[in-house]
Amino acid sequence: MNKKTLGYFLIVLSAVIFSTVELSIKSVSQHFAALQLTAIRFFVGGLCLIPFARQALKKKGRKLKAADLGFFLVMGLLFVVLSMVFHQMAIYRAPASAVAVLFSTNALFATLMAGLILKEPLGKNHYIALVFEVSAVILIIAPWDQKLDLLGLIFALIGAFIYACYIVAGKKRSGELGGIVITCGSVLFGSVELMLLLALGNVPSVAQFLQNTGLSMLANVPLLPRLSWDLLPIFIYICVIVTAAGNVFHMIAVELTSAREAAVVFFLKPMLAPILAFLFLQENISLNMGIGIVLFLIGSAVALWGGRRKE
Repeated sequence: MNKKTLGYFLIVLSAVIFSTVELSIKSVSQHFAALQLTAIRFFVGGLCLIPFARQALKKKGRKLKAADLGFFLVMGLLFVVLSMVFHQMAIYRAPASAVAVLFSTNALFATLMAGLILKEPLGKNHYIALVFEVSAVILIIAPWDQKLDLLGLIFALIGAFIYACYIVAGKKRSGELGGIVITCGSVLFGSVELMLLLALGNVPSVAQFLQNTGLSMLANVPLLPRLSWDLLPIFIYICVIVTAAGNVFHMIAVELTSAREAAVVFFLKPMLAPILAFLFLQENISLNMGIGIVLFLIGSAVALWGGRRKE
């Protein structure tokens, strides 16, 4: 298996893992505060990645420098503190299905930014794929059929844009540090930053300010979870598989292919997530969502096929 083929395999694998994010987190939502689980899962996931990151650095003969720590600080801020917090606030205000689709538009942002910033060439197939993806988003959200919270949708789009910035920024340093090192450093620094933010939100005056400004999700959030034996398996899955493995596979896919092609993960997720919800949660797939899923599949195939043909 050559590097390009391995990259495409990791794109599909990370897409499957990311498609279970909402399902797995929803199953324990009544046991954890939203941002509490976000901070903890990224911290535990980052700890799991430390041995692999050390091994990757050893192979490269590279030692971390002060500038690298500053890079992780910024990457963690982009990924965990900003993107994931906006994502959680979007879920709090708008339907999770609509948020999942809108957050997947980070692939559109990443494709455009990779062309503008990283100078990755955009072929006709990529523009055709974008048309299919935008059409699919419109069909799945179906704005003519339901009333959605506008602010929640804006939060989802902001989170998607910031995540795209994280992916493109990671691509610029992936050759030097490697995907595993970047992911490990980003989630560890980001989770600690979020924990400090949540700790600040437990200060009475700050908590009152957050509640008055509509940011109650950040106020009075307990830092330590209450785990039971029945919650432990799904908690481990969320931390180790969804958070650690999923993000590492995606970052390595970026390294082996391109930021544009790896962004196909979030073209595939809106197709896979409703199917998994139908299989495990018995959620019905409406006609417009079914058509949207088909359009996502076509768009993803066009994007990947174009990349493989060029290679």
